[in-house]
Amino acid sequence: MSSVSQTPAARALSPAGSDGGAGKALNPKQEMSGTGRSRSGPMSFQVRFALSMAAVAVIVGLSLGGAWKGVFAVASQARLHAPDMALFNALSPAIKVHLFTALAALVLGAVLMTLRKGRTFHRVAGWVWVSLVMVTAGATLFITSLNHGKWSILHLFTGWVLLMLPLAVMWAKRHNVARHRRTMMGLFYGGFAINLFIALIPGRTLWMMFLG
Repeated sequence: MSSVSQTPAARALSPAGSDGGAGKALNPKQEMSGTGRSRSGPMSFQVRFALSMAAVAVIVGLSLGGAWKGVFAVASQARLHAPDMALFNALSPAIKVHLFTALAALVLGAVLMTLRKGRTFHRVAGWVWVSLVMVTAGATLFITSLNHGKWSILHLFTGWVLLMLPLAVMWAKRHNVARHRRTMMGLFYGGFAINLFIALIPGRTLWMMFLG
């Protein structure tokens, strides 16, 4: 049976038009690399990030309760100075571990986000980064000074990190690059933005070390 040319309406309904238009299907390499995505992709990440930070602000506000007056009072007396090493030396081992591993993960994560993905260095350094973040999050389980020796609502973020890290690793092992990338970006940008936001609440250790 001889082939006939499609009408414009038929071509519009075709999943992959012969003219290479918008209906053209992506090959597997394009799907995994994200080169075939629309330009709305980065914006959608920004929207998710903004919504996440808004949720963080609400959770932090609820966790502080009626302590806001004290927070504002401390903030009004802020003055930048060299690190207070006496205060640092007095910190508990859990807080010191948390600070050191968070700083190392921040530096290594920035390197990983910058360099080309998929090479041996990326895989090895990725495992190191996952280990650092796991220790950083795990250490917070022993930091309970904000709620008189008990976990606070802020520990919801610990649970989020400890849940998302294994998922990110699982998606990498399954070669689901898109999900792996989104999760790691969320953990790096969102996780560290959340950590800095919480750590720099006036009156907390990091604030007092540099601004108190």
